[in-house]
Amino acid sequence: MKRTFDLLVAVPLLLLMLPVLIVTAILVRVKLGSPVLFKQQRPGLHGRPFNMYKFRSMTSQRDAQGQLLPDDVRLTRFGQTLRKLSLDELPQLWNVVKGEISLVGPRPLLMEYLPLYTEAQARRHHVKPGITGWAQVNGRNAISWEQKFELDTWYVDHYSFRLDLKILFLTLKKVVRSEGVSSGGHVTMPVFRGSVHHQEESRG
Repeated sequence: MKRTFDLLVAVPLLLLMLPVLIVTAILVRVKLGSPVLFKQQRPGLHGRPFNMYKFRSMTSQRDAQGQLLPDDVRLTRFGQTLRKLSLDELPQLWNVVKGEISLVGPRPLLMEYLPLYTEAQARRHHVKPGITGWAQVNGRNAISWEQKFELDTWYVDHYSFRLDLKILFLTLKKVVRSEGVSSGGHVTMPVFRGSVHHQEESRG
């Protein structure tokens, strides 16, 4: 039922949003250059990797050593607007159509985070990741990693079609209000380095 619902929503939405996708792609090309799409390998169901697509929202500025500059330097005003309106997420509808992610589920994070999760936190991969999720409508980037993972695993334990509809409705409200886009002094979430008690266990 979840897969059927994903297709019934994602395919028409992808077609409906095609003009927006084209205009956004042109603006990204003009303002940020190539590539227009940001592609990155992320963990899917049971941690299996897939390529996730987003519209690029940062420049490729580097320092004298060739290292990328901090996010807050590379994120332009145009990029901030893309993120506030969640336009950068639109290409992920194609990931939904391909069956790699769902409309609703824990957000796919970075592959390098996999060994850092506690056993409880790793349960977030027991379901397909999603474009939006329970953590996104309950704080998004304005909450801590631990809070986010608790919300993700709560979703895994309480998933229902009704809950997914509720999350989609709340997501629309969040997008309109541009809530929870940044985290403290960061333009995105800070790097996850593992939960404190997990780090202590590893040292022990």
